[in-house]
Amino acid sequence: MEIRVGDVVARRSYKCDLIFRVTKLSPDGKFAELVGEEMRLVADSPLDDLVIIDQTEHKRWREKEREKEDNSYRLFRQDYQLLKAKREYTSTNYYKKQTAFFELPGRVLHIDGDQLYLNRCLDMYKRLGVPVYGAHMKEHEMPQNVLTLINNVRPDILVITGHDAFLKNKGEKKDLHSYRNSKHFVRAVKEVRRVHPNLDHLVIFAGACQSHFESLIKAGANFASSPSRINIHMLDPVFIVSKISLTSFMDHVNVWDALRNTLTGEDGLGGVETKGILRTGMPMKLNQDSTT
Repeated sequence: MEIRVGDVVARRSYKCDLIFRVTKLSPDGKFAELVGEEMRLVADSPLDDLVIIDQTEHKRWREKEREKEDNSYRLFRQDYQLLKAKREYTSTNYYKKQTAFFELPGRVLHIDGDQLYLNRCLDMYKRLGVPVYGAHMKEHEMPQNVLTLINNVRPDILVITGHDAFLKNKGEKKDLHSYRNSKHFVRAVKEVRRVHPNLDHLVIFAGACQSHFESLIKAGANFASSPSRINIHMLDPVFIVSKISLTSFMDHVNVWDALRNTLTGEDGLGGVETKGILRTGMPMKLNQDSTT
């Protein structure tokens, strides 16, 4: 069967462990550029190594991944409800006074190199109740455009992500230039930190699959991928920054708390202790005609 751009495929040489979308074919028709369907990975592959995934098999993959995503979502919401109960207890003078209060979560600017990933991330932000502005652009365009977006959106949290990969034929893992897009993510973080140097005034997540973690942290990211150079799930940045967005500015988010509800965990993600951003206010005047 002829392979075309847009087909969903897997690689025989990797025992079909991941599924990909075909984004480009080489002029000679022998190679394909692939991006992960769930993982933020970009790869090249000979066409004769690819197997087309039919709709039935694709649906089975999606259902399996959806179960993982829903489990992370449920765990995240459980943690959030516990923190919210604690905030309600302290905000209402330890329940001595019944006062309705409101919450202002941190606002996220999510810049993504993949439009389909971005759409899925925006859906999850909505489910989690996190205010977000999404922007799609190619990874190499991010360093030149990130400050303009920040000035327009004025976020509390910035996500810089998309696709990445360690390229063995380019050099060693310690060499930043051995990665497909890590250098672009690093440049974008440096541009932001030149203007917004404080890690608590603007929180940054940066990176994708197999990204050069150490360079991203050194550039000024609060959280980044990937310490063990493994693939990360497309929704991992969402769960990390949503934890910070929905944690009170009076509290700190330690690294383990931020990672525990991600789909990839500590091998693929890491960072530094960071202050929460959410603020509680009162009173909130309810419409007397409304019902609760």
